[in-house]
Order: sequence, then structure tokens, then C-alpha cells
Amino acid sequence: MSVIVRDDGFHADDHEGEALDIAQDVMPDALPASFDGIDLIRVAFPSSADGRGFTLARHLRARGYTGRLRAKGRVIADQYAMARRSGFDEVEIPDDLAERQPADQWVFRADWKDHDYRSRLKA
Repeated sequence: MSVIVRDDGFHADDHEGEALDIAQDVMPDALPASFDGIDLIRVAFPSSADGRGFTLARHLRARGYTGRLRAKGRVIADQYAMARRSGFDEVEIPDDLAERQPADQWVFRADWKDHDYRSRLKA
């Protein structure tokens, strides 16, 4: 099983429909050119030390994908703000990670918009 993390905490997976899974090692130029019929894209994070998925999220958004974008795998709470800033709507983590990093640790980082370094530079 797994847990879906959003800005307000943990949720069960409520997605019903077609999804596209993208491996972390896909080159950006190999991403789909069209997103017709795809309402969820999951980008794999096999390790919290592998940040290529953040780059893929930026490329997907730059190509015009406006649907639900999910980071799936070994993302840790400390990376949640980066996931949101790079374009992910949510994170899917395994149950064992959710037990070690409960919802309050993720919600603590849900103020990602307020703590963006660019916003601090403008102030």
C-alpha cells in the first residue's frame, strides 16, 4: 500500500482513470509531446538521493501538462517543498516511510510558497 501526501496531510489514493508512469531516468526530450487522455502522471523516485524526477516535473509543466502530477516513491518530508516548487501536486510514499515520517512532518513543509527563496529576495 501507499499514502498520498498533499499540503493538508495524508490521504488515500483517490485516482480513477488513466495514468502514465515515467521512470526517473527518462531523458526530457523523450517525454510525451501530447497529454490527451492522461489525467495523472507519476514520476518514479526510487531513492531520496535521486533528484532527476524534480527536473522531469519542470519539463512536464513546461511542455504544458496541467493535470495531476505525482512524485512516487522514496521522497522524504524534507524534499516536499522542492517537489511542490518543481510542479508536483502530490507525493505518493510507501507505508513504511509514512510511519517513520508522519503527516505532521509533511504538513510542516506545506508552507512551501511562503518560504521560496525568490520571494525572500524580493522582500
